[in-house]
Amino acid sequence: MNRAWAEQNKEMQALLKKATFPQGIDALLSLREELAAEMRRWRETLQDADYSAQPFPGAKGYHSKTVAYSIWHIIRIEDIVVHSLILEEEEVLFSGGFLEKTGSAIITTGNELAGEEIAAFSRALDVDGLQAYAEAVRESTDRWLRTLRYEDLKRRFSQEDQERLRRLGTVSREESAEWLIGYWCGKDVAGLIKMPLSRHWIMHIEAADRIISRIKG
Repeated sequence: MNRAWAEQNKEMQALLKKATFPQGIDALLSLREELAAEMRRWRETLQDADYSAQPFPGAKGYHSKTVAYSIWHIIRIEDIVVHSLILEEEEVLFSGGFLEKTGSAIITTGNELAGEEIAAFSRALDVDGLQAYAEAVRESTDRWLRTLRYEDLKRRFSQEDQERLRRLGTVSREESAEWLIGYWCGKDVAGLIKMPLSRHWIMHIEAADRIISRIKG
């Protein structure tokens, strides 16, 4: 893991205690902004075709995907977790018209895709629409994070919450994806802040940076 991001993530988690909770949220927002800035920098240097390049096909690891897939995956998971699971409201994908703006053929997280399916999915995406969607979701999440109280961190989720997510259809019923619902609902809000709202970003942005290094190498 990127050492600077890892240290920021570690510091943020240590601060999410009752006595230092506001500082912990500030640290989380700062880390998320730094990660989002890395994503924005890609748009300054990459051509549209670079976003669907797959230089490590078949590799074991997140770098086997594409840059476009990485963005979609990070943001869809965050949109589902924050808006559908926690806030029980419409996801930004739909409320902001981003399904049309991105040109996505799916509404899921993409976990069910593999190999050439990932490349084909990525080629069909509108890169500017995808970037706009990512910004809209991050900003929405950050606004919610600023409203959190320490007591909110202990909120847990039920079997009913799991069934509610399944009915939405935004997580594929494929085995490679459906496990996510149980995983998310097995955490409290504090756990969801750690994964996916911070560490998940780091993992996939690092993988995308590795893809970009190979493309531009």
